[in-house]
Amino acid sequence: MDSQTSQSSQAPQSPHTPHTFQVDLRGLVDLLSHHLYSSPKVYLRELLQNAVDAITARRAEQPDAPARVRLYTDGGSLRVEDSGVGLTEADVHNLLATIGRSSKRADADGLQAARSDFLGQFGIGLLACFVVAERIRVVSRSARTPDAAPVEWTATDDGSYTVRTLPPDARTEPGTTVHLVARPGATDWLSQERVLSLARDFGSLLPYDVRVGDEAVTDLPAPWDRAYPSPATRRVALARHCHELFGFTPLDSIELDVPLAGIRGVAYVLPSAVSPAQRAGHRVHLKGMLLTERAEQLLPDWAFFVRCVLDTDSLRPTASRESLYEDETLAGVREALGERIRSWLTGLAAGDPERLAAFLSVHHLGVKSLARHDKEMLRTMLSWLPFETTDGRLSLEEFAQRHPVVHFTRTVEEYRQVAPIASAQGVGVVNGGYTYDSELVEALPSVRPGTVVAELDADTVTAHLDAVDAAEELALAGFLSAARGRLDPLGCDVVLRAFHPLSVPALHLDDRAARHEQARAEAEEQADDLWAGILGSLRGSAPRARLVLNHLNPLIRRISSLNDPELIGTATESLYGQALLMAQRPLRPADSALLNRAFIGLLEWATHTESGEEGRR
Repeated sequence: MDSQTSQSSQAPQSPHTPHTFQVDLRGLVDLLSHHLYSSPKVYLRELLQNAVDAITARRAEQPDAPARVRLYTDGGSLRVEDSGVGLTEADVHNLLATIGRSSKRADADGLQAARSDFLGQFGIGLLACFVVAERIRVVSRSARTPDAAPVEWTATDDGSYTVRTLPPDARTEPGTTVHLVARPGATDWLSQERVLSLARDFGSLLPYDVRVGDEAVTDLPAPWDRAYPSPATRRVALARHCHELFGFTPLDSIELDVPLAGIRGVAYVLPSAVSPAQRAGHRVHLKGMLLTERAEQLLPDWAFFVRCVLDTDSLRPTASRESLYEDETLAGVREALGERIRSWLTGLAAGDPERLAAFLSVHHLGVKSLARHDKEMLRTMLSWLPFETTDGRLSLEEFAQRHPVVHFTRTVEEYRQVAPIASAQGVGVVNGGYTYDSELVEALPSVRPGTVVAELDADTVTAHLDAVDAAEELALAGFLSAARGRLDPLGCDVVLRAFHPLSVPALHLDDRAARHEQARAEAEEQADDLWAGILGSLRGSAPRARLVLNHLNPLIRRISSLNDPELIGTATESLYGQALLMAQRPLRPADSALLNRAFIGLLEWATHTESGEEGRR
């Protein structure tokens, strides 16, 4: 960038002389605009950061110094004035002519005591303005050297710049004025409406007086720091703020006050359910300046049901200052904010059951996710979290009070198989097939001593069904033999029992062991000799699925009285397919083929019977 640097680089040098990197400013601007920053709009944040940092630096030495920032637009240009510490000619050369150097790094500047209050980095921040500007002009007067003349630095996007001193009346007060002239096609970014909108978005919580023309930008104190006449008034005001900021009216608001981490803010509870995989974006302000609208790692994964807005002075931004740096401080803040949300839930359970019920009706999944790893939260929510059961939608506490043994299934399909039958037999079953539910049921004894929990399997269900009289079952031996022979190739046994409801002719039962054996057998059939031998060695006790026929059902009674083995087999296949469909189980190719074969077989039998009767007439 400096002509002197260019000349010195051409002088003869020894082989061991260190060389200086040459910077292509156009390439650097392209890098900033397309890779470091998410949008050209960040240019205004950088200007505000520089102005606020300059005021902070001046007030570190002169506490009563004025604190104001003014932005003025004029067609395709923008002027930003601040009452900050200002620059000398030496500062201009050191900070503006050298890429990456920052006034925040140099202890010699006398600003070390105020470094923790800075938002940005002046050199890089000003360079970012080339994203929207083709020319930048800076006029500054130092507050630390009152006798020094004002200095002007003018740079263009081709990498050239000039520095000159100005007459004392060019700027009479300490501070800095930055003039931008828009690049072709970027004029809209410097318009009055756009500048005001961006300034309010980025700087509404800044601690100084910031205005665009006569329009105020800052709006202090923050909504969560204001005094309200009553809790109800506060809730309404925060709900209005949420709607203005995020576009929805929250179910509730949660105070986020972590003094040790320098955090103040609020979390808004979403009014509708969201997927746990959907990462919510949170708004984070750093010392009043908006850092990001998409902070995803701010809260624990289970707290996906809230959107946050907060101000912090402890979290560390990334190089682009558009997201948070993952470090121990952020991890501690995440844990502290999670504890605040956890305390809010506990408080609702203790003092506001109606609001808790309304919340859980929408976001029970998030609370279940938390309760998996937090026994105290599970104990607190035991009477509130809803589960699908054979007794209806109940909490685990209420269900455990009704049943000495809490049976559960691990999949929705298993539950659908047994729910109607188990309910009729008085067996209580919880559907553990939904996200987190089986884990919570299994954890029940740890928070409710004495509770017995058991996974429901085919043997348990069959044991609760009434056995058929031995003489009657013996009389039906031929029927049962034909039925078993037809389903044996499918790895399914046929059992005769008497159970309610009477309207259910057959029940298909299996469990994980039976499905595992079924998958192993199918793989063995399709494998070569080597793998078939290996899979065959894995065969255990070979558990099988069961088709339980209901001896109380009129259809089963009629079918069991048939004398035609082929018709018995076709009817059995139809019952098997119907039982699979009723359980909403996915059908294997063999099952689909069986259903088609049984359907066609019954049609052929029906049409053949009608033809025979007509012939006899």
